[in-house]
Amino acid sequence: MKTGVIGLGVMGGAMALNLHKAGLLHRIWNRTVSRANEICEQTGVAVSDSISTLASECDAIIICVSKDEDVLEVINAIAEGIKPGTMVIDTSTVSSKTAKQAADIIISNDGEFLDCPVTGGSEGAKNATLSIMVGGDEAKLNTARPVLSAIGKKIIHIGPTGSGQACKAVNQVICAGINQAVTEGLAFGQGMELDMDRVLEAISAGAAGNWFMDHRGKTMLAGTFEPGFKLKLHHKDLKICLDMASTMDEAGLPLTSMTVADYEELIGQGHGDEDISALFRLKKN
Repeated sequence: MKTGVIGLGVMGGAMALNLHKAGLLHRIWNRTVSRANEICEQTGVAVSDSISTLASECDAIIICVSKDEDVLEVINAIAEGIKPGTMVIDTSTVSSKTAKQAADIIISNDGEFLDCPVTGGSEGAKNATLSIMVGGDEAKLNTARPVLSAIGKKIIHIGPTGSGQACKAVNQVICAGINQAVTEGLAFGQGMELDMDRVLEAISAGAAGNWFMDHRGKTMLAGTFEPGFKLKLHHKDLKICLDMASTMDEAGLPLTSMTVADYEELIGQGHGDEDISALFRLKKN
């Protein structure tokens, strides 16, 4: 299946490289041309001169961009060149509403669409171990599995279009809580002047153990916040979650609201491009 990738940032670039390893990568496109040229040099895969051209040359297209408006801009450009039956797979994190709008545009132009947000961080993207949450027709998912299997380890069909993004919203809310708990707990331990390497070793094997602490504990304690997942992107995602929650009768998301406020303080201090573990900056003060 000739596959194109649109959006070659940390996540999309790693996906493209893994698709190349699987023999599936056919064309690439990125808004910043220099980044597309880097992937071209590593893979030998041609950079398309436009999104519509890429769409006309591929059987499957993966989108990995940052914002809802970016997704819809890309979707409209794909629609100008898409071939009948082409599978469009959006791995971006956007609202369920945007996923449904994108699906309507693609399907009205004789294509197929799946919303497939991912989790697992930059490490998961690099190692092709992402967990993929799929919204859309389950029969169409079977068609897309060879492509998805090249970038992820676990592929779960959640439900109809938009369900993948709704599941990702759940993931992002939980990640906010974990970030709050781990950064606060480690700052508490550091404040008691404990040997934090030993603390991490002790608690990571017990009930408090989790992926975030395993992958970010030592780096945050060292004051290093190189992004696996940029704080400003999680902030954007959590704003989507709050917007979704505002339409529900159930209680709101107080922990998420607190995290949004904390992130806004950090963004104001110039830390938006750091990893979300930069929340530790506020906890240790």
